[in-house]
Amino acid sequence: MKEPEISVGILNAPQIHFNLNRRYLAKGESVDGEQTVCFDEGGILWNGNVYRELTFTPLEDDASFSLYDVTIGINFHWERQETQRFTGMLKLVVDEGGITAINILPAEEYLISVISSEMNTTSSTEFLKAHAVISRSWLLAQIEKRKALSKKDNGFFPFIKTETEYIRWYDREDHTIFDVCADDHCQRYQGITKASSRKVEEAVKATRGQVLMYKNAICDARFSKCCGGATEEFGTCWENRQYPYLHAVRDAAGETSLPDLTCEEEAEKWIRSEPDSFCHTHDKNIIRQILNNYDQETTDFYRWKVRYTQAELAELIHSKTKYDYGKILDLIPIERGKSGRICKLKIVGSEKTLIIGKELEIRRTLSPTHLFSSAFVVDKGETTDGVPAWFQLTGAGWGHGVGLCQIGAAVMGEQGFSYNDILLHYYRNAEVRKLY
Repeated sequence: MKEPEISVGILNAPQIHFNLNRRYLAKGESVDGEQTVCFDEGGILWNGNVYRELTFTPLEDDASFSLYDVTIGINFHWERQETQRFTGMLKLVVDEGGITAINILPAEEYLISVISSEMNTTSSTEFLKAHAVISRSWLLAQIEKRKALSKKDNGFFPFIKTETEYIRWYDREDHTIFDVCADDHCQRYQGITKASSRKVEEAVKATRGQVLMYKNAICDARFSKCCGGATEEFGTCWENRQYPYLHAVRDAAGETSLPDLTCEEEAEKWIRSEPDSFCHTHDKNIIRQILNNYDQETTDFYRWKVRYTQAELAELIHSKTKYDYGKILDLIPIERGKSGRICKLKIVGSEKTLIIGKELEIRRTLSPTHLFSSAFVVDKGETTDGVPAWFQLTGAGWGHGVGLCQIGAAVMGEQGFSYNDILLHYYRNAEVRKLY
């Protein structure tokens, strides 16, 4: 296998403003400098002409382009816009009633940016190597999955809707015109906006072409910020299937077993306690390795609390679901995964009752942005005519918890574990192989 070129969706907008910092080839001409394209009657208006598609190919080795007003952290509490700079090719296509900007570049260059964008470059070398392998694995697995899905005619339906349930999951199959997106929905990619360090480049180079594999398949190597002491299984968060290398793992040294966190009583004891785990750390130097400046606006992610008044929660759920539940009477976990994450939650209101899932739908419904995770227990305030005055959620971890736990892996790297040790701790039954 040769190193593949990949396509990354950066943004979609009715108008895109960008700067070509060196000479690029577009429609047979050499162009550079400030450019603006607008969506116009189903096409792309540029320099007085309308096109279905535009490609800007670099003519110089040090060429780069800058895209303005790129939104990062979409729907998260750190959402903001910034100018980002990229190498490689810029492709503009009509999509979703606007213009989508796509960056096309070699996989290894993409990975250097991902590692620099996902975490701080002061991380230990072994942790950076581990992340290079899983980011490469996940990327190539998504490309294979996208190719397979494009051959099917039945489409992809990531939801189940009945009178009593609304179960929805958010995966990457909805990307049809590019391989991966640039935000946290896939892997955080910000081009060369963040200067990569030699340390990151060496970690990517040292693991060039290496991926995690199970038998003859590239592993769909998911990862999240903090598992909260226990990783989750794939089916809890996405479609109802399991991968042999994505077990629920106790995030601690040795063969430590997990309690049965699918049981409500055990889940409550686990979440209300703070068991020793790799990811249970208050070491700011380690946390800085994973959390860039805006991520550090988040604190207390191993165990956390959120409290809402009755009015706040009722309005929040109404605004998120577009249903009027009336007064919120209860939040009842119906089903939990093996890390204690809720994948089915019953919302009991005075006017409506509905079971929602999966974990990200629950997190989006119960927060103005995203709840840290769906591993939580519920406390209620004093009641008047059966209506609680307030609800408090006490939770564990940050993210879906499937696969590698970034905080835990960073701690392992600091403690001297090799990147192979780190990978095989989180991805049981997998092995590292070199594809190119």
